[in-house]
Amino acid sequence: MSSRSTPCSPIWRATMSDGVIIDRPLWQLSVCEASERIAAGTLSPVDLVEACLARIAAVDGAIHSFIHVAAEQARAAAREAEAEISAGRRRGPLHGIPYAVKDNYDAAGLPATAGSRVRLDHVPAQDAALVARLRAAGAILLGKLNTWEFA
Repeated sequence: MSSRSTPCSPIWRATMSDGVIIDRPLWQLSVCEASERIAAGTLSPVDLVEACLARIAAVDGAIHSFIHVAAEQARAAAREAEAEISAGRRRGPLHGIPYAVKDNYDAAGLPATAGSRVRLDHVPAQDAALVARLRAAGAILLGKLNTWEFA
């Protein structure tokens, strides 16, 4: 298999062993595709996170899906994931995979408004169980998604 991906050119191009060619933006890879490539060492978690952040920057101004983008935290987590995976300490299939959660889930250090002005200043010290499990699995939180009030 051959591949090419860089933060400046976030296109994944690969010729698989069965001859199938994948040629699309990194942010369009499925979780399974990205996980397999990360495990094989042909896709960098850093490149994947950068591609997702670039896509958020390109379209979120029009669709307003993110309430908070945790870009620097995501980049740091991606670098950490890449180092761990390179050192043979892969945590599992979600290690290095970016994700986002609705704003009604607490993520330590990130605003958690649950879509309400009543909670504008709420910044939890602990993760919700879902976020804690995803972090423990090595998944990378990109940010918090918009939601109906207290949905």
